[in-house]
Parts: sequence; structure tokens; C-alpha cells
Amino acid sequence: MRTCRVGLVGAGGVARRHARVLDGFADVELLGVTDVVPQAAAELARAHGARTFGDVDELLAAGPDAVYVCVPPFAHGPAEEAVVAAGVPMFVEKPVAVDLVTAERVADLVARRGLLTGVGHHWRYLPVVQQARELLGDRPVRMVAGAWWDKVPPVDWWSRRDRSGGPVVEQAAHVLDLVRLLVGEATEVTAYGDGTPPPVDGADIDSVTTAALRFAGGAVGTLTAACVLGWKHRAGLEILADGLALSLSEDGLVVRDADGERRFAADPDAARVAVDRAFVDAVRGVGDDVRVPYAEALGTQRLALAIADSARTGRPVRLDVPAAAPLAAGVAVDA
Repeated sequence: MRTCRVGLVGAGGVARRHARVLDGFADVELLGVTDVVPQAAAELARAHGARTFGDVDELLAAGPDAVYVCVPPFAHGPAEEAVVAAGVPMFVEKPVAVDLVTAERVADLVARRGLLTGVGHHWRYLPVVQQARELLGDRPVRMVAGAWWDKVPPVDWWSRRDRSGGPVVEQAAHVLDLVRLLVGEATEVTAYGDGTPPPVDGADIDSVTTAALRFAGGAVGTLTAACVLGWKHRAGLEILADGLALSLSEDGLVVRDADGERRFAADPDAARVAVDRAFVDAVRGVGDDVRVPYAEALGTQRLALAIADSARTGRPVRLDVPAAAPLAAGVAVDA
């Protein structure tokens, strides 16, 4: 296959990161960029010698081999639908939507088309994640504790529930994705938010959220999320199995067992390159290591939204997760 021609939908911070990575691949050409802010699209395109397109349809008409959809949570849906209709392989940044209806609709279109997709859960490309899986082996996980304690990002849409989904959906999705990978599917969540937004104009999200989770395999767990700091303080998870304790983040893995404590470093920047490399290789037909296709990311979206819904309503949410196609929505139940 010739050089892979990639189009970008979106020109924000995440799109700029992907552009830098993709521009560093010898077998990739950045075809062009489109964004609702034309100046942002023009600046990003100019930085990488690419073209600027007025909208997604114009970009698709130029014949890209793949399209990256890197838009804020609330903007997902129309771009993905257009790309799927065109039959072009698609990479989507997380979270895949601000709601479940949009994500399920796109997932159904992708499945019907049999389209190659990837989602930006780059933590799965950390070697320490595979190491954690191997260490757990056949041991049943007893408990997991996930956390994302951070600041409010400097974009105006982030502190609005209808724009970002809140910290659990927009930030803690990385943690929840690894929880699903290493522990399994959750069957019920009960969450609480503090009801107090961060001191940002227009904010209506909870500053802190805590959730209790029950898993199909018998494990129990917690997730805590906070956006009250001025820095990223903690983002990761701890797992307990019989005779084994793991502490995992994008920076490394700490293992404690009968042999004592061992530490292994990780490189999050390398993982961000690896997720793009894997997708491009799949598009070119020279690799098959897309670890989070759209259907898999939908499972994380369902879990994140179940926690957010429980915190909003004050009621437990049960999740019915079909083994083959986790498309059903969480259903609130009486406490």
C-alpha cells in the first residue's frame, strides 16, 4: 500500500498531538484538517504542510485512507456518521461521546459496515499493563480501587455536564478502561457526587465523585474522581488478588507479593505513539494490534455513564453486559 493519507477532524490539543505523531511516521501523509474554527484548522494544517477543508464532507471527498476524529465529547456523532458512510477507517478520541445514545448509534453503524476503527485508550499500549495481566494470570481479582485526582482543564466546555459528561466520563475513562481489561465487566454501580461545582464560570459538574462497583467475576471496587487541584495528583488503579497487590498508572507498575516489592517504569509518550502506529499499520494491512476498536470503547463509555448517572440521580445503576456486543444501556434501579 502507498503512503497512508490521514485526515483530521478537529484541531484542538489532542488533534495537535496526533498530528505530531503521525507526521513523524515515514509512511503517513497528513492530507488535511477541518475544524469548526477555520483559523485553528489552518494553523494546524500549515504546521504540517497539509490542506485545510471547510467541513468533513470536503475532507472525505479528497480521498483519505483514514480519518481521525478528535473533537470534544459533545461534538461526537455527525463526523463519525459521515466517515462510516464513506467507508473510511476511523480513529476516534475518547470519550467517544457525551451520551450513550450517540455512542450506540455510531457503534451500530460501524458494526453494520464492518469498518476498521480504533479509539484513543493509549494506556493499553503500556508494556506494564500486559505485565499486570500476566501477573494476575488465573488469580481472581478481589478488589480494585481506581482514582483520577486532577485540575479543571483550561477549555470552557469541560466544566459543563452537557458538554464533557463530567470528570468520570472525560478524564477517568482511561482508568475505567483498564479496570474492565484487568478486572472484568461491572454489573452494578452506586455513586455519589458532592453537588458542588468547581469555581469556574458556568460549571455544573461535581467537583468530586466516588463510586462503588460490583463485578461479574465477584470482585468489588471503587472509583474516585476529583477536579479540585491545580495539578494532576493521581491517576491509576490498585488491584488486590490473593497474595498480590498491584499499583498501576501510565507512569509505571508497582508489584508487591511474597518476593517483596518491585517497581517497573512506563513511558506514556511511547504509548501515545504506539496507539497511532498500531492503527496506521492496521489501515495499511501490515499489522493487527488495534486493542480498542469502537465496540470495545463502548463498554467503557457505558460504565463511565452508569457512574455519572448514579451520582446524578442518587440511585444504583445495574449494567446488563452481553458477552459479544455490550450495547445495552445501564438501567437505574431502586435502592
